[in-house]
Amino acid sequence: MNLLLSLLLMFGRVPSTNEIDYESARLEHKLKAVRISDKIDIDGKLDEAVWAGAPVATGFIQNEPHPNEPASEQTEVQMLYDSSNIYLGLFMHDSRPEGIVTNELKKDFGTNAGDAVEIILDTFHDERNGYVFATNAKGAKYDAQMINEGREINSSWDGVWYVKTTRTDAGWIAEISIPLKTLKFRSADVQTWGINVHRNLRSNGRNEDSFWSPLPRIYNLNRVSLAGTVEELENIEPGVNLKVKPYVKGSLGKTGEEPYDEDGDFGVDAKYGLTSGITWDFTYNTDFSQVEADQQQINLTRFDLFFPEKRDFFLENSGIFQFGPGDNSMNFMDLGPPPGGASMGGMMDNDLILFFSRRIGLSDSGAPIPIYGGTRLTGRASGWELGFLDMQQEAYEDTGSTNFAVGRVRRNIFANSDVGVMMTNKEESGPHYNRTFGGDANFRFGQAVTLNAYAVKSFSPLEGKDRDNMAARAGFEYKDRTYNLRASYLDIQENFTDEMGFVPRTGIRKFTGYPEYTWRPESVSKWIRSMSPHVHFDYILNSDGKTDTRQINYHYAIRFQDGAFLEPGVEEGLELIPYPFTISNAHQIQVPAGWYKNEEYFILGMTDSSRRVSGNGRYGLGKFYGGYKHSYQMGINYRASYKMNASVNYMHDNISLPQPDGHFKNNLLAMRFNYSFSTTVFLNALVQYNSDAREWNSNIRFNIIHRPLSDLFVVYNERRNSVSGDLLDRAVILKLTYMFAR
Repeated sequence: MNLLLSLLLMFGRVPSTNEIDYESARLEHKLKAVRISDKIDIDGKLDEAVWAGAPVATGFIQNEPHPNEPASEQTEVQMLYDSSNIYLGLFMHDSRPEGIVTNELKKDFGTNAGDAVEIILDTFHDERNGYVFATNAKGAKYDAQMINEGREINSSWDGVWYVKTTRTDAGWIAEISIPLKTLKFRSADVQTWGINVHRNLRSNGRNEDSFWSPLPRIYNLNRVSLAGTVEELENIEPGVNLKVKPYVKGSLGKTGEEPYDEDGDFGVDAKYGLTSGITWDFTYNTDFSQVEADQQQINLTRFDLFFPEKRDFFLENSGIFQFGPGDNSMNFMDLGPPPGGASMGGMMDNDLILFFSRRIGLSDSGAPIPIYGGTRLTGRASGWELGFLDMQQEAYEDTGSTNFAVGRVRRNIFANSDVGVMMTNKEESGPHYNRTFGGDANFRFGQAVTLNAYAVKSFSPLEGKDRDNMAARAGFEYKDRTYNLRASYLDIQENFTDEMGFVPRTGIRKFTGYPEYTWRPESVSKWIRSMSPHVHFDYILNSDGKTDTRQINYHYAIRFQDGAFLEPGVEEGLELIPYPFTISNAHQIQVPAGWYKNEEYFILGMTDSSRRVSGNGRYGLGKFYGGYKHSYQMGINYRASYKMNASVNYMHDNISLPQPDGHFKNNLLAMRFNYSFSTTVFLNALVQYNSDAREWNSNIRFNIIHRPLSDLFVVYNERRNSVSGDLLDRAVILKLTYMFAR
């Protein structure tokens, strides 16, 4: 702690900044869209006469590195529309265009690693939700649904839209067409939408973020309550929005020494817009064979690992089913960039996710379970958010066929607050069921203060589960340009059971605090953008009211002007292990029950990700369950061109415990290769080695988007025993989808 105070005093004072009244500024930022009848050719040139007569939005303001100052390069935005499409013309001026950085061409490219422009459209003008569209100088595409000002970002959402870009001696141009049927919005003769535009300028070593409607540096494009508006959109309709997407699939595979087995299948997804804001989805014989493999992790705790959802069907509109304050998983500030998905061995903050869609169609080990089909109703209307999901899963091993249902109702209140209720229901064939029912509230006061709370009760026929079966949480956050203060209290009773959620442990009361101070020392501002010393502490009591875990983490985050990052820290923990658990599957080493004092000194960092070669890493050492552990993680990313990227990430643990044969090592390796032949043809490969599981895993995917939202996938999967080299399983899958839409 003394080190943190010394560093605070070392570098002098924080420079003053120009002040902006952001609430007033957003009201002044208005863009008039011009209705046209002429045809627009999406070629990235903006040479049609109608563009010359359209109003121009400009005057972008930085929020980094010089908050509230004019952007160093001018950006111009124009909007046109007709009865079928919204058109956006963007001219990103650059006085040094030879240095424009384009890192990727792949779908949903990384928008922060190179020069890019992002647009957010708040089509309901509710100042909390929106659609995000982004592109770079080579015309790569990124799109996403944003819910509740960033509490949920669904980048797996895919909309139909078109973009072309061109380079000029003065910068680069993007011309975008978005069909109205891609978007949801109210039915009204005259529309007003929220809009903001973000320019990420990385060329020639610059690392600048600027916005059309200015934002404080602590916020990003998702802060649509501070967005400007586009006005006088007249006589537009979203259309019927009927989409039918059948698929056919063929596969050839084998397990171990068994002969190859051929298989074929088909299914269909359908989507119908009941109203301008509510969509009804159907799925039959649902298939996810094209989804990328999970990133391997090594578990050094007594709790289950968390693997994120990757399946598009469950990700679309998933924000409506979010319960409570949102995903509290470990963040970059606390851990830095996790190479290869490796576990840091620390405690996870995902204490309770009421609905976790990976419980549907996947076993505890991640094996796919066939899904007969299901339906989903989601949307927004008159300040209400509605969600209903029902899925039927086939029998698997000792479990009969299972029905999963979840219902969600949320009411938006005040400026940017909401209250809601949610229920989940899991019914297995036979007498077993599990249900939960709860309510939550999220209140925001101004731009800085947030309060949230929830309470939920579970229901199960298991004996003794009809009492002490509740969970509740209350939290507070204050965040401005200098301070980030968070605190929460969580109580999960011993018999709380949520078989459709993610709950690592029950029978706890948890107190959490997080004070952070961010400052921008003027004396080193040429190299350092900001410093953020912060402390994260957890104090957990068991069901008897006695200490279970105490964790205090002291971190000092340093962000450099070029985008690099460095964070040293100390993590101190005291933990009661109530029963022995296996910490190494490969060596079958157990940690006995008892009290343990764990302590780790670490340093982590990453270099400028816009460079052709960039890296990240972490090194730590200290006491670990009665012994010692030192670990390191290293990652190297190489950009051969904007079409080809490769990365190698490696994690190594060297652990020595007092038990006989208690010395062991873990190794985790992940190698990625991505090649984009164009913005519609991609080759992706992921090869992983996990010493604890004693496996090599390979996942290679070739994808052609042969028409909007229609794909051809060729997928190769293989697993081998890393010790013997024996084949565990292998499969080649061919899948074709075709979207019919009107």
